[in-house]
Amino acid sequence: MSANVYSVQDLLIGHYYRSNTVSGEIISAEPHPHAVWYQGCETYLVEIDPEIGRQTYRTVAVKVGA
Repeated sequence: MSANVYSVQDLLIGHYYRSNTVSGEIISAEPHPHAVWYQGCETYLVEIDPEIGRQTYRTVAVKVGA
């Protein structure tokens, strides 16, 4: 039996991002280049293609493990 193996980046790209300031599709994701720490999480810098305005970046924390 084979399994599909996905990275966190693969799972983030293409999903819809929504916050109080921006809403749109995530078009890229990479591990955050600066030390951003959330307990039990990995942080990613994601690029958002918003419904209105220019492309922008946001930090997303993803819980890993159990």
